[in-house]
Amino acid sequence: MTVSLQKGQRISLQKPGGGGLAVVRMGLGWDAVKKKSFFGSREQDIDLDASVVLFADHQVADVVYFGQLTSRDGSVRHTGDNLTGAGDGDDESIIVDLSRVPVHVTSLVFTVSSFQGQTFNEVQNAFCRLVDEASGQELARYTLTGGGAHTGMVMSRLYRHGQEWKLGAIGEPSQGRTFQDMLPAIAAHA
Repeated sequence: MTVSLQKGQRISLQKPGGGGLAVVRMGLGWDAVKKKSFFGSREQDIDLDASVVLFADHQVADVVYFGQLTSRDGSVRHTGDNLTGAGDGDDESIIVDLSRVPVHVTSLVFTVSSFQGQTFNEVQNAFCRLVDEASGQELARYTLTGGGAHTGMVMSRLYRHGQEWKLGAIGEPSQGRTFQDMLPAIAAHA
């Protein structure tokens, strides 16, 4: 059963009956707003980029994005860059092997940014979702609503809480074409 997350909501990643998830996928999907023209409507390409910043006690420990598809320890992997948003479902995904994330890493903050600088006013049907890789079951979904003049979004955070992992929906607009541009906003959620 999928939990439809609201901004600020948190959920546990413990399985019913005990035990935690081993491998999860954070999927990001989006479509471009269709533009009306004299010749009908057309869809433009929008290059949104999913990134994840790994933090150890509020300090950047590693990052995974289109320019570095795997974390140095191999526990986090980006599946590749979608330059257009074309297609249904997840346009970009980041897979996290929770059992392999180094113990000093306390949180992973997921972001999305518009590499070409288009604003979220030009994006529709945007979402991020967390999927159990073992079963393929969608666990949680956070749907972006309302567009906006921003070019980036701090989406969500996976974090350690004692011996378990939790997920929190953030949904904070930001400005930036890359995660580097957004780092001050991202670090506020470490």
